[in-house]
Amino acid sequence: MALQVGEQAPDFKLFDSELKEVSLKDFAGRKLVLQFFPMAFTGTCTTQLCTMRDSFGYYEGINAAVVGISVDSPFTLAKFKEDQAYQFPLLSDFNKEASQAYGAFYEEFVFNLKGVSKRAAFVVDESGKIIYAEVLESAGDLPDFEAIKQVLAA
Repeated sequence: MALQVGEQAPDFKLFDSELKEVSLKDFAGRKLVLQFFPMAFTGTCTTQLCTMRDSFGYYEGINAAVVGISVDSPFTLAKFKEDQAYQFPLLSDFNKEASQAYGAFYEEFVFNLKGVSKRAAFVVDESGKIIYAEVLESAGDLPDFEAIKQVLAA
């Protein structure tokens, strides 16, 4: 079951595309936008993260961090980040622990692939509480980017 607004965000320890370990605690004291996505280099995932890239100045301007999370390897994410010029970290949930903890996980995905992140967006406040939660059942849908900005602006 997906996490709800008001719940404490589960901690995670994931490797980024530069093979550095990143945890939720690294963002303490600032708001954090978590963007879960199924797979690098696919159309809707690229659109999702490019939307965040193209609005990065807004998030940076309000001191909110942005991260992308998928079950892809750190090496795949490094190439994806380079190709698309993302300014924010892409974190590898290769062991699928964060996706499961946030309730953003497909047991079975297309082509009989098992264990893939669902498309989801969460906003975590400065104290580690979830203030926005959206888990999409259809991988073809995009998060509500305007709703995320409204929550951050409140």
